[in-house]
Amino acid sequence: MSAKRKSTSPELGFGAAMEELEAILGRVESDEIDIDELAEELKQATKLLELCRRKIRQAELEVTQIVHSLEEPETAAGDSEEESNDSG
Repeated sequence: MSAKRKSTSPELGFGAAMEELEAILGRVESDEIDIDELAEELKQATKLLELCRRKIRQAELEVTQIVHSLEEPETAAGDSEEESNDSG
């Protein structure tokens, strides 16, 4: 009765993982899922949550690195301007 997707490949995107999580949640909340399938569905949901959290952490790291790289040139440019003003 339930349309199960059991592929949690590392290539699965955040949006697709969230979609699958929502589908699992919908089946659980609507009592559409058989009690025998509940444990398997919850295991799959756990894997999907871990994947989403990992992707969020990776995105945070990348954004932080980008912000730092954008701030560094401003600091370097400000330092070199001061140096040229001091020598003149």
